[in-house]
Amino acid sequence: MGNWVENEGLSIFVIFVWLGLNVFLFVWYYWVYAFGKKYYYTTKLLGAALPLARAPAACLNFNCLLILLPVCRNLLSFLRGSSACCSTRIRRQLDRNLTFHKMVAWMIALHSAIHTIAHLFNVEWCVNARVNNSDSYSIALSEIGDKKNETYLNFVRERIKNPEGGLLVAVTRLAGVTGIIITLCLILIITSSTKIIRRSYFEVFWYTHHLFVIFFIGLAIHGAERIVRGQTEESLKKHDPVMCEQHISDWGKIKDCPVPEFSGNPPMTWKWIVGPMFLYLCERLVRFWRSQQKVVITKVVTHPFKTIELQMKKKGFKMEVGQYIFVKCPTVSKLEWHPFTLTSAPEEDFFSIHIRIVGDWTEGLFNACGCDKQEFQDAWKLPKIAVDGPFGTASEDVFSYEVVMLVGAGIGVTPFASILKSVWYKYCDNATNLRLKKIYFYWLCRDTHAFEWFADLLQLLETQMQERNNAGFLSYNIYLTGWDESQTRIGVFLCGPEALAETLSKQSISNSESGPRGVHFIFNKENF
Repeated sequence: MGNWVENEGLSIFVIFVWLGLNVFLFVWYYWVYAFGKKYYYTTKLLGAALPLARAPAACLNFNCLLILLPVCRNLLSFLRGSSACCSTRIRRQLDRNLTFHKMVAWMIALHSAIHTIAHLFNVEWCVNARVNNSDSYSIALSEIGDKKNETYLNFVRERIKNPEGGLLVAVTRLAGVTGIIITLCLILIITSSTKIIRRSYFEVFWYTHHLFVIFFIGLAIHGAERIVRGQTEESLKKHDPVMCEQHISDWGKIKDCPVPEFSGNPPMTWKWIVGPMFLYLCERLVRFWRSQQKVVITKVVTHPFKTIELQMKKKGFKMEVGQYIFVKCPTVSKLEWHPFTLTSAPEEDFFSIHIRIVGDWTEGLFNACGCDKQEFQDAWKLPKIAVDGPFGTASEDVFSYEVVMLVGAGIGVTPFASILKSVWYKYCDNATNLRLKKIYFYWLCRDTHAFEWFADLLQLLETQMQERNNAGFLSYNIYLTGWDESQTRIGVFLCGPEALAETLSKQSISNSESGPRGVHFIFNKENF
């Protein structure tokens, strides 16, 4: 289990620490609010809903501190490049940044749900206590603050019955209004981030995700009204709640039990999120600065099956194999940035990306570059492009191994184009210190015609290796997953033992599709 977690996702140590801190914060703050003297009377008024609201609030603060850090791409790239303080194992964890971002988001959603539901009960019970629709003790506690020079415990001061009283709190109190806003933002952000929305309607995902700005502003001021109240430290010295709770009718009449004084908790969330918000602001400023730097499209190559290659130049641009960039084309959209893996090698004097035309934005870029026209396009007519990056990926470590296995599916071969090109250039330069000695490459695609540009690269590299008497350096296997509809019968032939014949026969039957237009595997065995 430990190896699987490390290879496929975040290390079990990272997950354990993160979950452990969440559990610790939840338990600690639950204990503070459920059993702490400061909130003794608050718990009497609200019951278990108080700690069940405050404990997840502490976890929310912690996770909202973390949620922005995995998307600070420049910070992560800096850490990846700092080999002195960032080992290979740590760099692998940095490559799981989006996985961690999603895990933290779901944790925020979980604690938000608990926090919201608990506070709904709190509001209902506070309103009921104010209109005398509760137990006598809660009613008495709620009346504290009605007299002059008294501080209140129950934050609901109006005497309006539910549901109107609860709705009034929700739409007139700062905590209620901001709570509704940040909850709606969170729901929209999470629902628009689902795979089907992200892949089919990327623009919806992109724009909706920027509601995080409203979410964090609302979060920072959510507790400013200080509606959760507890007994003050000075009051606790004069009024022991454990001793005085049974003498509520005599409070203020006896020396040892004066009327307790209450105050609201100072807002704490902003202290948790101000650091990450500052880092993210710096991140966006860096991105904006980069986006203003001039990028020149030097060449546009149209490949079969509506795939275009953009070759570009930018002053000071330096890259490593397998890295990616974000691209914006103001002609198509003034706000949208889209990620693309670099398909060029660091040794080339330009950087390039390959783009499949599969949506509105890519279609717009395709037309803006004049790829829908037959005649030659002048360079000055090409659209302006803004580029942010490059950003590091796990592929940068490919030259740290003697043997590597590269597996690409469809357009997922793009980072390996950069790697294989770089290998080719290194061999052209007679690199003798290259640690990489063997590449096993596996490519799964529906149709190689859609990626002829990559097939040409494989052929070129293979020829180069043969010329240098190192044909075994690259071993590649291409698996086609698309089928011609007219190819419905496939013959399977065996010359071998009975045990293998039985297995192949069963597999041929189980993998054959029903219906006359399906794929049918017809098993045949030679007999002597």
